[in-house]
Order: sequence, then C-alpha cells, then structure tokens
Amino acid sequence: MLVVLDTSVMVAAARSRNGASFEIVRQIGSGAFQPALSIALYAEWRDALTRPENLPSGVSASEARDFVRFVASQCHVQPIYFMWRPWLPDADDDMILELAVAASCRFIITHNVRDFIGSERFGIETITPSAFLQIIRSKS
Repeated sequence: MLVVLDTSVMVAAARSRNGASFEIVRQIGSGAFQPALSIALYAEWRDALTRPENLPSGVSASEARDFVRFVASQCHVQPIYFMWRPWLPDADDDMILELAVAASCRFIITHNVRDFIGSERFGIETITPSAFLQIIRSKS
C-alpha cells in the first residue's frame, strides 16, 4: 500500500522515539506499506530534518541527510505531471496532495489532518500516525 508521509510525521519521529510517528518511520521497508516520494517532498524532508531544532541530541546535519537519503531509498519515487493548485487551505500542502494523487495513494499520514480537508474528493484519506498504525497492525 502506497502512502504519503507528511513532513510533520518525519519531524515528530526525529524528535521522539516514543510516538506513533517514530514507529511508522521504523517500519519503513518492512513491507507493511511503502511511502511515495516526490522531489519536492524529499527536499522538504531534508530541509526540515537538518534544522538545528529538529536534530536529535548528538546527531549532525550530515547524519540527518544520510538518514533522509536512506528513507528515500525505501520509497516509491513518483514523478508529478499534473498540479492541483490551489486546492487545499494551505498552499504549501498542495504538493503532498499532488503526490498522493499521482501515486494513487490511499492515505496521507499527518499530524495536521485539518490542513488536508478536500483530499477525500480524490479518494485519499488523511489520517494521524496513530490511526495509521492501528490499520497496519490490524492487517498483520
């Protein structure tokens, strides 16, 4: 199952090993799901995860970039040929919706569910990391 991981999930996973976001990132490559990734989302992940406020203690920006590259290697890289802008309340989130539509993803996983109101018109469900964990746990 292809899904899109919003940057909020990646940042939450970097900041804490105790939450649903970390567990989702830990399961990348397990076969339970596969993240879809675009060049734009990759750039956003890399930018966000190398900011000093998002770096875990003892982790350098270089190590964070290596981690983002590793995660990207486990993703389905999806080119985007059609843009759905403006569609969402926050224009910065339109690239996430475009990726989800282009890759035929079932879910957008985010901590900001309200930001994706309207994605359901494309048959894409926006859910929190904890709700997604419940789904993949029920299938295993």
